[in-house]
Amino acid sequence: MEDLSVTEFISILNNYLDESFPLVNVVGELANFRISKNKWLYFDLKDAQSTLKFFGSVYKLKKPIEEGMLLRISCTPYLHPNYGFSMQVVVIEPFGEGSIQKANQLLADKLAKEGLFDSNKKRSLAYPPERIGLITSEQSAAYSDFCKILNERWVGIDIDLYDVQVQGDAAVQQIIKAIDYFNNQKNKVDSLVLIRGGGSPDDLAAFNDEMLTRKVANSKIPTLVAIGHEIDVSLAELAADKRASTPSNAAELLVPDKKHIEIELSNKLTSLNSKIDNYILSYKEDLMFKHNALDVLSDRNFELINKNLNNRIRILEAYNPKLNLKRGYSIVRFKSRALNSTKNLQKNDKLEIDLYDGKIVSKVERLG
Repeated sequence: MEDLSVTEFISILNNYLDESFPLVNVVGELANFRISKNKWLYFDLKDAQSTLKFFGSVYKLKKPIEEGMLLRISCTPYLHPNYGFSMQVVVIEPFGEGSIQKANQLLADKLAKEGLFDSNKKRSLAYPPERIGLITSEQSAAYSDFCKILNERWVGIDIDLYDVQVQGDAAVQQIIKAIDYFNNQKNKVDSLVLIRGGGSPDDLAAFNDEMLTRKVANSKIPTLVAIGHEIDVSLAELAADKRASTPSNAAELLVPDKKHIEIELSNKLTSLNSKIDNYILSYKEDLMFKHNALDVLSDRNFELINKNLNNRIRILEAYNPKLNLKRGYSIVRFKSRALNSTKNLQKNDKLEIDLYDGKIVSKVERLG
């Protein structure tokens, strides 16, 4: 047997490990977790009989984890020349529904402390919108249900679909790219809608990703997110401006029901016609009352005017000189002016005397 140095043996062993175990998934309970210099991860995975050491970059940690959680680590075995054997971390994932929920809750608590889910940051959505950006899988039942309900309830909505994977390793980056696409358009859509149907916690994992959740929260376009069934609540939904319980419910929240609108408009039209008829009837009655009142007032005014006119006529007649002439009085005129005094008269002045039925011309014979 050939003698090997320590370094040679470690090198041969690592080559063998690289060839035999290029990548292996190990599942176990997290223990002895620590972060060094905000850069390196050190932890153990254990089961009932054994413990295995792990080492990796802090950037591999996509979600918060804590002691006791069940993890699935994609990794490669490696014997370090100085620090011994460990597993080099490639991917860290919570394993099992309980651990997945715990990891999501830890991340939710972290983002909530940052104010990412604050209700006072929520914006209202256009209602109804003219154009929406829809992010989902074109082949999914969620897409079909959403379009069906939307078209049944309303018309004329322009749907700009961005087809993405909604689960799996590529889903997160594809959805982030779709959000960026809509936000960077010159003519932005009114609302951004992200949907997918129900599934297991693993199926919905993309929508609990920290990067995706932050992207939804920071969208310039108001967002509506509906992931899974009614009981499923993802972090992306909490970060959205509005959450819908299902993709179908998302369509219901976006637009009113045209049937209800038609009934409402019909009722309003009936009410408006009734109000117009009542107004016209009331106006006619008021006009008739005023017309009758004006007739009565006109008759009274006419009587008053006629009576006043007759009184003036009687007064004028009372002052009519001819009535006095008829009773035997006369009017003496000198130089066309009525005389009421003998002043300024001289003998032989010519006088005109008006009587009821004629005139007399005479001379002054004597002044007394």
